[in-house]
Amino acid sequence: NMKWAKKVGQKETIIPTELPLVQEVTTTLREWASIWRDLYVGDKREMFNTVRDMIYDLIEWRSQILSGTLPQDELAELKQKVTSKIDYGNKYLGLDLVVRDKDGNILDPDVTSTISLFRAHEAASKQIEDRIQEEKVRQRMIFASTPSFALFVTLKNVVCKIGEDAEVLMSLYDPVESKFISENYLVKWSSSGLVKDIDQLHNLRSVFTDLGSEDLKREKISFVCQIVRVGRMELRDNNTKKLTSGLRRPFGVAVMDVTDIITAYLFLSLSLSGLWVTLKLLPGDIHQIRKDFPHLVDRSTAVARKMGFPEIIMPGDVRNDIYVTLVQGDFDKGSKTTPKNVEVTMSVYDEDGKRLESVIFPGAGDDGINEYKSVIYYQVKQPRWFETIKVAIPIEDVNRSHLRFTFRHRSSQDSKDKSEKIFALSFVKLMRYDGTTLRDGEHDLIVYKAEAKRFEDSSLYLNLPATKIEMEEKGYSTTGKNTQNQLGNCSISKDSFQIATLVCSTKLTQNVDLLGLLKWRSNTSLLQQNLRQLMKVEGGEVVKFLQDTLDALFNIMMENSDSDTFDTLVFDALVRWKVMCPCSCQNTYSRDKIDLPQVHCGVRQTVF
Repeated sequence: NMKWAKKVGQKETIIPTELPLVQEVTTTLREWASIWRDLYVGDKREMFNTVRDMIYDLIEWRSQILSGTLPQDELAELKQKVTSKIDYGNKYLGLDLVVRDKDGNILDPDVTSTISLFRAHEAASKQIEDRIQEEKVRQRMIFASTPSFALFVTLKNVVCKIGEDAEVLMSLYDPVESKFISENYLVKWSSSGLVKDIDQLHNLRSVFTDLGSEDLKREKISFVCQIVRVGRMELRDNNTKKLTSGLRRPFGVAVMDVTDIITAYLFLSLSLSGLWVTLKLLPGDIHQIRKDFPHLVDRSTAVARKMGFPEIIMPGDVRNDIYVTLVQGDFDKGSKTTPKNVEVTMSVYDEDGKRLESVIFPGAGDDGINEYKSVIYYQVKQPRWFETIKVAIPIEDVNRSHLRFTFRHRSSQDSKDKSEKIFALSFVKLMRYDGTTLRDGEHDLIVYKAEAKRFEDSSLYLNLPATKIEMEEKGYSTTGKNTQNQLGNCSISKDSFQIATLVCSTKLTQNVDLLGLLKWRSNTSLLQQNLRQLMKVEGGEVVKFLQDTLDALFNIMMENSDSDTFDTLVFDALVRWKVMCPCSCQNTYSRDKIDLPQVHCGVRQTVF
């Protein structure tokens, strides 16, 4: 931070390049840090927490000033905040008061009169006393007044001795409900001990967005880091030329309870068994965070979304994400003497057998890929993966798409591995027969056997049942001579495979009643019935498809303006949905003002 040094005789003058205010902040932090330690030793918990919050604020603001990204008006405003915080902190800790001019600059006693110093000191003292009261509730008020939060995470280093390339996956987990609540943040780590993309060095940042008040009230939240080694089947094998490479193998996991960090809005550096990370809770959605914390979150910061909708669905937030979890399987060893090393490959195909490109996302911070390969558990008959992948398909392609899972035994010897073929296949369509999307929850998929080359033709299996429930619904027999005739060139394996899915979409609905309204033009004879059925749809589901629902309702009115057949039904649907929401709205409506009513839902905080 020093520009140059000038030496005259035995004296040396150091000329700093930092702004005077940055120097003051640095000096203040060093002074407060010593006091902060004494407070900890003296078990003065309340003062310790207060000083901690002030130190974190100054560190953050110092970082903002040094970033050089702030325009002049915001920089001037930030300088006022910094000087106010320093003066307040010094007063709180019983230190000397620094007297300043109106711009926050320290007054020089050598060129300022005694009376001017006294008056400035008197004014500053009064301002600080007023701020002491404000400061006690300020931080809590910021978080209390915002409905959305994000957890900002920086990966500092991975110090595990892995020996090969690896994938580091970070996510939020609810140990009470035993489920992950966020997408993964994925960082690819090289065998040399550095991030694989060297451009990301010292810039490994992510925000876990869409957290709401209900998430902050969770009994416990854990931050989970999983490490997947990408390389040989066994690390102890050294003859790499003859060994299969590129296998995803489990290496390790680190877990840290971050409940206190989230509920107390802290900023902390943590060591998770060889991984160094910093975490901080930020108020606001991603757009607000980018505006308020540009030094932390910019366009290069990875965004890991919540696996589910946030409490507030902002207008214009178009989302079409399908989360697929590879849960578990049970595979017979067949002709082998030991259980197979089963690798599951997931891809997305249309009904013509064409693979969709770059629609699978293993984690935030990584590009879309064409197929996802699971972790391989060595000689395990019943592997339990619990690997979650996001599938993001263009809305116009969803109704023609299906997920395809192929199973292959992987050998540690490269020569043997090349001879291993796909031994089974499972699939599931993303759209149900009634036009609704695949239901959330677990699905027991049927595992089909056939010649490997035949699996390349999607017509071989697309007309067959995908799940055990569907098989029962379609009346397929599982025993007897007719079974083979029903399945064509496929046969049902004794193996089993289970997945779980979760749809987070503002375009795809799993509610058949709402679908009837959204596609009302396809069968206008059912329009009155569809409007009546809309009365049964809960408010939360309507909010997900807010714009499309309103467009449909008001288009129905406009295109049938020569008749009042649908006016009452549209009005009743709007008001009925408002009544169903347990909010404190005081809005009232009359049938003669039905043209464009403003309906407000206090639960979702949405105005339309």
